[in-house]
Amino acid sequence: MGMTIVEKILASKGGRDVVRPGDIVTVEVDTTILFDNNFMPANWRDIVKVRDPERIVVVLDHRVPAPNAMAAAAHVTARAFAAKFGIKRVHDVGYDQGISHQLVADLGYGIPGTVLVCSDSHTCSAGVFNCLARGVGGPDVFYSAIKGETWFRCGETVRYQLTGKLPRAVTTKDAFLQIAGKHGAHATMNVEYGGPGIAGLSINARKTLTTMSAELSAEFATFEPDEVLIDWVRRRSRREFEPVYPDSDARYLDVREVDLGALEPLVAYPDTVVQNSKPVREAAGVKIDQAYIGSCANGTLDDLELAAQVVSGRRVASGVRFLVVPASQLVYREALKSGAMEKLVDAGAVIGPPTCGACGGGHMGVIGPGEVCITATTRNFKGRMGDPSSKVYMGSPATVAASALTGYITDPREFLN
Repeated sequence: MGMTIVEKILASKGGRDVVRPGDIVTVEVDTTILFDNNFMPANWRDIVKVRDPERIVVVLDHRVPAPNAMAAAAHVTARAFAAKFGIKRVHDVGYDQGISHQLVADLGYGIPGTVLVCSDSHTCSAGVFNCLARGVGGPDVFYSAIKGETWFRCGETVRYQLTGKLPRAVTTKDAFLQIAGKHGAHATMNVEYGGPGIAGLSINARKTLTTMSAELSAEFATFEPDEVLIDWVRRRSRREFEPVYPDSDARYLDVREVDLGALEPLVAYPDTVVQNSKPVREAAGVKIDQAYIGSCANGTLDDLELAAQVVSGRRVASGVRFLVVPASQLVYREALKSGAMEKLVDAGAVIGPPTCGACGGGHMGVIGPGEVCITATTRNFKGRMGDPSSKVYMGSPATVAASALTGYITDPREFLN
């Protein structure tokens, strides 16, 4: 019996011939990312040493620029830590600022066949690059930095076979919302994406699926490699790598087809994305106070350009705050060059610096009592983006942009078809 992608990488990095569901495997960690929350006073533990500074990345992303004294102090600690151990891959406020998971994509930190850890729950985003990437606890990420290893229990794998091609105004955010709505939580399971449908998806589109897999409570989310993925990594990294393919006789807990061509725009209703998705037409007419595009899931160039197409030549509705936050400075620069930013600003969008920002209720866009926000971020549970009495609906960047124009949740096909 063959192995899935996750099982093969666990075996390779754990020095085993075979790994099966239920096995506990100690693996070598190729990349450990520490971000500003790790350096907060309540979380920080002074590390005795770092095993290999070349395998460490330090990113300031959740609260940047610093919104308060505590965040600023964490940034000071992070800079001192990086200087102490000679860590070169440091992403401070400035030219190469960005959300850690977007920087992994921008700079080729995600390498096929490797293991990457960070204590942010959306670390599974990097699985788009055919690697094992997972959010781990604070003590575990410090252990990985010191020892260069960690352990995982191998779960069973569900494979999503993508077919067809997305219709105009429909995105992989909608594909994810269908998966979450139909199949629910995937706790203790791995998710493997593949099939002929991936050929029509950009890396940015695929990354939305792996990033959002955290909301399924999946252990790992990976993509079957193809030339698009391999070329992306080779253009950004000099590291040698070997793509990892599932065996033809790999055993899956289930194989489920997702026909991309049959999808329509969806929204997740407030408080959870699991088994809580409905067609956007059913939510049409819900009045909103804020529309937000950004985060590690939907702050890419693809997302900003799609939103710009929706709002081009139009104006944001009175009384609506339309916030757009690129996921990295590189994405920001690309959107400026493409003209997407100009269209968004002309429509009335307010552009924020690359940060996790209001996605996690940190700053710059936190919502108040009783307010309604439609967001293209990662989560919508109660109080996630601000006051516990607020309501957060989740949709694609196209749906968010369309809703910003009307002041109500709106089907983006009205503006793109």
